This record gives sequence, structure tokens and C-alpha cells, in this order.
Amino acid sequence: MTLEIFLILYFSYLLGSIPSGVIFSKLFSLGDLRNIGSGNIGATNVFRSGNYFAAILTLLLDLFKAYLAISICYIINSNLIVLSASIILLGHIFPIWLTNLRGGKGFASFLGITFAINSLLVFIVCLIWILIFLKTKMSSLATLISAHLSSLYSIIFLELETTVLFLILNIIIIFSHQENIKRIVKGTENKVL
Repeated sequence: MTLEIFLILYFSYLLGSIPSGVIFSKLFSLGDLRNIGSGNIGATNVFRSGNYFAAILTLLLDLFKAYLAISICYIINSNLIVLSASIILLGHIFPIWLTNLRGGKGFASFLGITFAINSLLVFIVCLIWILIFLKTKMSSLATLISAHLSSLYSIIFLELETTVLFLILNIIIIFSHQENIKRIVKGTENKVL
């Protein structure tokens, strides 16, 4: 069991911490993402650079790395999914590959985790995100609401372990979006479009 925990911690953090935005910003010569828009390395900030293709690739890689890490966890020990998912998000937010450990906000990796666990739920989360984003033009608000509705969905329709998982993930999402939440409350949050 100790070896299984170590392997899951290792693969979950290692994959979760891959800085997709930095990789694609270098491949597409977009400059330093920390000097663009919010200064974040996530897909939304890559989108702000004006290169939408790079933003889509960032989103997909962030989603895939989380999906892969959860898939590995299922192979090693499916009872440790909560641990794996939590470490994936923390790796995404605090990537070891960057000197300042400042990564993305975690939503794309959250989608990858959700897709690996419940493909219907990821469709619902994405649909809600799109509807809220089209109405508000705020990625952060769309993220917070759609991610939190996943907890409500899991409470109603899914088993207890999955509900606990989504509650923990949403606490991490709140933590990573605390500055956004302050700006939303003040009415000063940046709109993407």
C-alpha cells in the first residue's frame, strides 16, 4: 500500500504539474505568459495572447494530463482516486517545473479528472461553463459556478466517495480563485472578451 501511495503521488503530481501554457507559449512564440493578461499560465491567459489555437492546445493538454493521471491511479489502486485528483490539481496550481511554483487555476485539469470519473458530468460542467461565460464573459465566474454545480450533481446522483472527491476539488478551486472571487465581489473582475 505504501508503494501504491508513493506511485500515485508521484505520477499525479508529475503529470499535474506539466505547465502546458508555458510549453505552448514557447512553441508559438507568444512571450512570457506572466507578462500577459492575468499573468497566469492557464488556457484562459493563453487565449488572451490572441493565439486561440495555442489556447485550445493548452486546454487539451491540461485536460489530458489529468485524465492520464487518474487512469494510472485506476490501474494502481482505484481506492486512492481522491488522493490522486487532489494532487493533480495541486500540481497544476504549484508546478515544480517553474521557479516561482505559480501555475494555472486548475479548471482544465478539473475537467480532465471529471472526464475520467464521469463523462456525463464533464459534459454538464462544460455546458454550464459555456452558458455562464457567454452571459458574463468572465472565465473565473463560469469556472466557479460550473465546478461547484458538479458537487451538487454528485450529491444527488453519485456515490459518497465521488461526492467527497468533488467537494475537495471545489475547495481547491476556491483557493486558486480567491483573488478572482474578491474582484467578482467588487465588480472589477476582468472579462475575457
